[in-house]
Amino acid sequence: MKIKPIIVVAGEPNSIFSEIFLKSIKFKRFKSPIILIGSLSLFKRQMKFLNLNHEINLINEKYINKLNLNNKKVNIINVEYSGYNFFGKISQRSNKYIEECFSVAFRILKKKITHKLINGPINKKYFLKNKYLGITEYISKKFNIRNYAMLIFNKKLAVCPITTHLPLKFVSKNITQKIIQKKILLINDFYLKKLKYKPRLVITGLNPHCESIDKFNEDEKIIKPTIKYLKKIKINIQGPFSADTIFLKENRKKFDVIIGMYHDQVLTPFKTLFEYDAVNITLGLPFLRLSPDHGPNEKMIKSNSSNPLSLIRALEFLDIL
Repeated sequence: MKIKPIIVVAGEPNSIFSEIFLKSIKFKRFKSPIILIGSLSLFKRQMKFLNLNHEINLINEKYINKLNLNNKKVNIINVEYSGYNFFGKISQRSNKYIEECFSVAFRILKKKITHKLINGPINKKYFLKNKYLGITEYISKKFNIRNYAMLIFNKKLAVCPITTHLPLKFVSKNITQKIIQKKILLINDFYLKKLKYKPRLVITGLNPHCESIDKFNEDEKIIKPTIKYLKKIKINIQGPFSADTIFLKENRKKFDVIIGMYHDQVLTPFKTLFEYDAVNITLGLPFLRLSPDHGPNEKMIKSNSSNPLSLIRALEFLDIL
């Protein structure tokens, strides 16, 4: 069977992504052909800066389904706009470029040429303009997907926040039994279909120690009934557990996925444990979308010191599927 290519959207041009991309393909040759959607001139400048020399295969989007792509060259669909100061400061000037890169990728995905997408980091302040909480929501909206989940994945452990890039004051209002159920069912389905095993799931409480001085305790009124229902339909789940102890070694080794109520509740301990050895997977889309678990980090541009491990893990994950 022909191996499907991995589409890579370069993301913010004034970021470390071009550096870690080049480091990733230098580190390992992947079985899947890689199609980079982004600026050819930026790519060449970064190669020169890092003193690397990868063979480039410039391809035309219109004929992509007729091309015999291979994994020995870097296949590039060039997206260029004038007026950019690459390796400069992030600003809204990059928006049109980033949007065009995503548009090209979406057209390829809709043609079913592949089901594998990786995107480089973007700056939410400028690109999303408060219209979306994050790229997870941006991509889901483009494909009319309402039921999705963010899974930060490592082979040893994964985490999922029920709410994503949401201010804390809005978290409790956006937690319901229905929302929790849908996200946990997506996680369970992903592990069964893609990873071929039934996951051991655990869910945290919202409040410290799963207790509240308020009359309405979300842990008692929302989370516990949800767990009871999920157990009834044979989901392997436990909880709610206090978030300040679930990541202790003897606790976390009992589970495959820890589901938290908000972003930093699970991502802070997770990143402390695994650092760059993780990828961000969007569940619920009609294709596999991954992104390296880091931001643009413009302060480290030209330092040649960025760690490519997260992107390597993303490429490795999609390479076997």
